[in-house]
Amino acid sequence: MKQKTHSGLKKRIKKTGSGKLMVEKSCKRHLLDNKSKKQKKLGKGGIAVNPSRLKSVKKLLVI
Repeated sequence: MKQKTHSGLKKRIKKTGSGKLMVEKSCKRHLLDNKSKKQKKLGKGGIAVNPSRLKSVKKLLVI
């Protein structure tokens, strides 16, 4: 039987052209009035998946 990809994880992770797995940074969805401009600016963009979690993430995505 084929293994299915984790549907929650596949919505949160994108694969780059070089093969890295990228995830969006946290702390930028709500309560933005209380956060400084610098904190909101540093929250932009994505970040590579931590190497310690890479094996388990790839297993869930069936890569």
